[in-house]
Amino acid sequence: MLDFYLFPISYAFYTFPIAAAIFTLPFLVVQYRRHGYIHKYRALILYLFLLYLMNAFYLIILPFPDSVHNSPPKAESYAQWIPFHFISDIVKETGARLDSPATYVRLLTERAFLQVVFNVLLTVPFGMFMRHYLRTRWPACLLCTLGLSLFFEITQVTAIFGIFDYPYRLFDVDDLMMNTAGGMIGFLFADWLGRWLPRIDKLDERTDLSRRRVAYTQRAIAFLFDWAILLPPFVLLSVARVPYSYVLIVVAYFIVLPYLTNGLTPGKWLVRIRLKGRGERITLGELTARYGLLYLLAGGANVAFVRAGLHSISPMVMLLFAFVLFVFDMAVAVHFLRCLFNRNRRLIHEEKSGTAHVITAKSSTVKETRRKKHG
Repeated sequence: MLDFYLFPISYAFYTFPIAAAIFTLPFLVVQYRRHGYIHKYRALILYLFLLYLMNAFYLIILPFPDSVHNSPPKAESYAQWIPFHFISDIVKETGARLDSPATYVRLLTERAFLQVVFNVLLTVPFGMFMRHYLRTRWPACLLCTLGLSLFFEITQVTAIFGIFDYPYRLFDVDDLMMNTAGGMIGFLFADWLGRWLPRIDKLDERTDLSRRRVAYTQRAIAFLFDWAILLPPFVLLSVARVPYSYVLIVVAYFIVLPYLTNGLTPGKWLVRIRLKGRGERITLGELTARYGLLYLLAGGANVAFVRAGLHSISPMVMLLFAFVLFVFDMAVAVHFLRCLFNRNRRLIHEEKSGTAHVITAKSSTVKETRRKKHG
């Protein structure tokens, strides 16, 4: 009986790294946008919740039938609508007797009883998450757990929404009841356990974002998002053979736009960071020095090499160009790695321009500060 449950659980753990990799980018974006940084405890809870959801879902759909063209189940109906029908199942199958307490241990090996226990345990972590992480009240937890259980039952009775010809598991109202009960047990347990765990809504109280170092992952996401926006117009301008299209895009997006927005680009806004210069407002000179070194010099050299390869240039010149560019890119890579592993070192384009990334405050915090200034 236990093997029936261990099989889906093992598959959930096998595939968790793939799901975690897919989940990581949305997770980082949401966390940076909401909180400005990543808190390790908050991240741990969310990844554990992802692992739990995978286990729960695999438990209700695995093992699959041998073929999508499966046979109909041997049952008069695809649904069991009688509440507490599991009691009669346990009475029929059990070898335990009320007048003999020594036989009660047999329940632990019987399918009908274990099915009820596992249906309760299935949603206990969900109720704990609702209470501890989302800080919900019991009516919301009750409705959400019921909704989750209803989703499970519908998934089963529709043969995973039509993937298989016939359902291979039936809709059972007792499962709805036991799953919902499990969620409420988890809710109560989390209320007790919360006395020893950090409160999620208090994690950021002692964090001073103005002094917190901007993570390289935060900057990398902003970089990727900005260039995802820029790539289509850059390709179009290149195809149209607009002269100096790369320079025009870099100047417009990374110099003019941040000057107008005081250090913001769409990518930086997404993860709640901005560029700060030596004064209250960043200057054109600081932006030009920063992005002139980063994109016009370092990036422009690589763009120039690609474009040179599209034209009929002497192979010897291209070989020399490639060698010089390789040495230059390696030097840039080594410099970046040294800064990555040494928090006291600054990237050269930041040091020369006098600019740095800072985490922006929430809009509500900014509004409150303005109210205080204006009395």
